[in-house]
Amino acid sequence: MAEAKSGDTIKMHYTGSLEDGTVFDSSEGRDPLEFELGSGQIIPGLDSALAGMGKGEEKTVTIPCDQAYGAHDPARIQSVPREQFPDHIPAEVGTQLQVQTPDGQAMPVVIADVSDTEVTLDANHPLAGRDLTFAVEIVEIS
Repeated sequence: MAEAKSGDTIKMHYTGSLEDGTVFDSSEGRDPLEFELGSGQIIPGLDSALAGMGKGEEKTVTIPCDQAYGAHDPARIQSVPREQFPDHIPAEVGTQLQVQTPDGQAMPVVIADVSDTEVTLDANHPLAGRDLTFAVEIVEIS
């Protein structure tokens, strides 16, 4: 049986969950995820965990946050004076927005807090700082 190695195209079914069992993503009901192993298309810890697996093999792995989306970085949280926040955008916790960086790049943020004077924006990935568990099944290796 061929074992998955860097450069191979992998198709896999997966379910990603948090420590409390909450599912944050799954391929259930969809085509398997297809990617090149070792290319950086998936988080590093999962990429490493899949190396050596064979077609039809299943396993569950826990990926520490430093091998997933990194630690939650307080430097990626910024408060904006309420008067500078556009009136046409609802200032509600959990609202996802895109802001433009000084170099013109679009960056996704989430409204983390709202007060009478400030709107706090969080540019961390929603899964930053979380260890992630993946149940995976290799469907195809080519």
